[in-house]
Amino acid sequence: MKKLLTPFEKGSLKFKNHLVMAPMTRSRAIGNLPNELMANYYAQRSGAGLIITEGTSPSPEGLGYPRIPGIYSEAQVVGWKKVTAAVHQNGSKIFLQLMHTGRIANVANLPDGIQPVGPSDIKAAGEIFTDSLGMQEHSVPVALSLDGITRVIADFVNASKNAILAGFDGVELHGANGYLLEQFLNPNANNRTDLYGGNLVNRSRLILEITEAIATAIGPNKVGIRFSPFSQLSDQGAYDTEEVHQTYTYLSSELDKVGIAYIHLSTNPEIPEKTYKAIRAVFTNTIIICNGLTPETAEEKLLDNSADLVAFGRGFLANPDFISRIEKNVPLNDIDYGTLYSPDEVGYTDYSLYTSK
Repeated sequence: MKKLLTPFEKGSLKFKNHLVMAPMTRSRAIGNLPNELMANYYAQRSGAGLIITEGTSPSPEGLGYPRIPGIYSEAQVVGWKKVTAAVHQNGSKIFLQLMHTGRIANVANLPDGIQPVGPSDIKAAGEIFTDSLGMQEHSVPVALSLDGITRVIADFVNASKNAILAGFDGVELHGANGYLLEQFLNPNANNRTDLYGGNLVNRSRLILEITEAIATAIGPNKVGIRFSPFSQLSDQGAYDTEEVHQTYTYLSSELDKVGIAYIHLSTNPEIPEKTYKAIRAVFTNTIIICNGLTPETAEEKLLDNSADLVAFGRGFLANPDFISRIEKNVPLNDIDYGTLYSPDEVGYTDYSLYTSK
């Protein structure tokens, strides 16, 4: 594990090791406010060189799930300051993931009078949990008008500025998992006929406009993005495989021109090797690989230069001392799946540290 645990430096990024804590929704933000419990959770895991927070909404309409945090109010900025201060004490960096859930939402999870939105008024199949009504079908989204798209871009920019005010080292745009930004990419969720629909260039337009606006506001070196090519999560549905490949190659090339800090790839078995290679070829800054890694396979990714950084989710979720467990080559805690999204400290900050017997 020599490279995994050594300091990382590339472009504007400088971390104490090559390990990234992946973003994971944990649903502990009561009232959508970051709190002391969350600060403790992230502080426990600050062995990571870089922490990427759970998905955080840039606006009230992006709060598709129960108890996810926001970054659009003064109170939320104050709450996040506790988190960033706690993480920075241990020499780690932390980026805030900006997640607008779009059509993956139910009105019961949104503030009164707020409706879910999407690129089109195409309802997502499946159900979503609500605290007030239990499992519910996804609500039919309101198709964003051009004015609505302008407002969404402004919301992301304002949220990014708030993130810097809260002490974050940067922001990661959640362009994966079937949420709003990926909804625009996918013709199964986007049947628009204007500049934001139709061909892959138009469907990529929102991501690029948001990224460029944020880069202008806070600096491209403080911006990353997460992609999940070929994923069908959140009722995305498959479309032409060559078009998917071309879409992510095009996006990566355009984002390289913007000069953002990194692309974070949430991998899946459907991604062909040629797509990985194409992204690597056109994007010159940092690439993070996540999903299904072990410390051994992560080390291999670093050594063969297919990734610059490697991200772990479940390893950090159940092991506050994940880094030291890797160093000592000791067993990992099992995950308590029943408490992933419950509102208190159980299954959150009470995972045990390793002690030799």
